[in-house]
Amino acid sequence: MNTVTPIEVKISAINVEAQGIKSLELVAAAGGTLPAFTAGAHIDLHLANGLVRSYSLINSQGTNDRYVVAINRDPASTGGSIFIHDSLNVGDKLAVSAPRNNFKLVEDAPHTVLIAGGIGVTPLWSMIQRLEELGRSWELFYSTRTPATMAFREQLTSLEAKSGGRVHLNFDQEPGGKMLDLQAIIDGARPDAHFYCCGPKPMLQAFEGACQSRPSDHVHVEYFTAKDEAATAGGYEVVLARSGRQFAVQSGKTILDTLLDAGLDVQYSCMEGICGTCEVKVIDGVPDHRDAVLTPDERVANKTIMICCSGSKSDRLVLDM
Repeated sequence: MNTVTPIEVKISAINVEAQGIKSLELVAAAGGTLPAFTAGAHIDLHLANGLVRSYSLINSQGTNDRYVVAINRDPASTGGSIFIHDSLNVGDKLAVSAPRNNFKLVEDAPHTVLIAGGIGVTPLWSMIQRLEELGRSWELFYSTRTPATMAFREQLTSLEAKSGGRVHLNFDQEPGGKMLDLQAIIDGARPDAHFYCCGPKPMLQAFEGACQSRPSDHVHVEYFTAKDEAATAGGYEVVLARSGRQFAVQSGKTILDTLLDAGLDVQYSCMEGICGTCEVKVIDGVPDHRDAVLTPDERVANKTIMICCSGSKSDRLVLDM
């Protein structure tokens, strides 16, 4: 059932972008170009320790000879970022997925407001490069603990010198530092602006609250961690339409757990509803959406479901599998 073939890449360069942050430049192991991507996209890294982790692409979408990702060495890592920082070297080969984009840039927006917290700047940095290529109007509000932990600070400072008033850098743990006033940022933006935010979960939740008065299709957010608890109440039946097989989802299990327990080869990655890898079309039934990928309108439409975390509000859920 998992028909996606990973791409073999080789690490061609490793750079320090800030304190605790390294970037990896990945090129096709066999040479040549890589599948195209758009600003805001991410790839999955299949690590030698058995983990699969998603990271945003930070290079310009016009470069198809390499993928570049930046990873923060998280002290609370469950094995992904620490393995990457401590074990990977230039010349190592690994498998990656083709790019996917759940955080798409609206390229013709009259004005774009980008808000980043910490390593959440990674997809936004790719967006900035694209907006610059297009000559579009944009503004960035970027907060880290200290200047030393701010990735791409030199590049952003150069952009600000080129055209002032667009880059606002904030250091909340410096003397006199404070958190970004998200409500003031949203309220101060022009009515037709599009907003993008990526960072720690509390920032994203505050951002969504501050954007309540804005059109929902002008508000874009990407979560690094699960937005809601997974639906594990069970007590419903999942039917796979293509094969006709039926499975009872028990209490304490997700749909993905149930299918994996049955020995099915199912495509998945993050297990938290943030990457979109396990998205499946819904043919019948009412999903209990718990992901951070679908928009509010997409949730209401009930056309797809992330089976790693979402469940069913109906007794029977028929999936296009």
